[in-house]
Amino acid sequence: MLHSRAALRGNIFGSRVVSQRETEIVDGHSVFRELVVDAGPSAPWIVMVHGVSQDRRFFSAQVGEFSEHYRLILIDLPGHGLSARAPGPYGLEEFASAIDGVARITASAPFHFWGTHIGAAAGLLLAARHPELFSSLVLEAPVYPGRPLPAVANIIARVATAAREGGMAAAREIWWNDSEWFSVMRSRPRECRSAEQRRIIEDFQGGPWLDQRLTMPIASIDDALAVCKVPTLIMNGEHDLNDFLAVAAQLAAILPNCQRAIVGEAGGFPLWEFPDRVNPIVRGFLRAH
Repeated sequence: MLHSRAALRGNIFGSRVVSQRETEIVDGHSVFRELVVDAGPSAPWIVMVHGVSQDRRFFSAQVGEFSEHYRLILIDLPGHGLSARAPGPYGLEEFASAIDGVARITASAPFHFWGTHIGAAAGLLLAARHPELFSSLVLEAPVYPGRPLPAVANIIARVATAAREGGMAAAREIWWNDSEWFSVMRSRPRECRSAEQRRIIEDFQGGPWLDQRLTMPIASIDDALAVCKVPTLIMNGEHDLNDFLAVAAQLAAILPNCQRAIVGEAGGFPLWEFPDRVNPIVRGFLRAH
């Protein structure tokens, strides 16, 4: 059962952007999303979804760029941002369900989708099951649904243990200092807005790290991906982890309508690190679809 409940108006993207902030009830739990509808009622939709420890602010450098021609839905995944109180477990199934619920309530299908890391994987999982919902997929460093990713699993296990035994401050420090996907931000702090990213992480309450309930297993979606004709752009940074580059290659090999982009000098989060390079690539891709 899905329904929506209005919350408040305001925005975090500057005075030039008009947004609507609301909570949707998805499977009985509150999922927060922010709408930017400056483009008008006939403009196509883009659903934007962040990764672990982030929230809708992750797309702060995209909102002004894309809101002129697209209506935007920025979702705070369960356990994140203003959806922090949504109970776990916090897995791909739950995240895909949240995206599905919010998008079906708010947007008219088909819509464009833009996600990063676990958000990208949740969107891909949804597209494998319901390709008719999507005009296109923009996936930044996606996780492959249902397949292990050692680089991610190892650091999350360390961080989760630190959060439960030493508190969130200790967990955040490990997450920021030891996660290689933040290495470019750490090494180029001014250019890549590391202080702003740290503030988002400091606001993260850690639900997905603290929750010990088992997440739902993901059955193989390889057969569904092989026939999923949704136009897909997979983007990685030049200095992304080998695990994420390998996933991108695997997905590009199986998806029938997929292209890749490598962003020079970028690391794990090109759209945050170098939006001036990423935004034109995505804008051109969306215009073609």
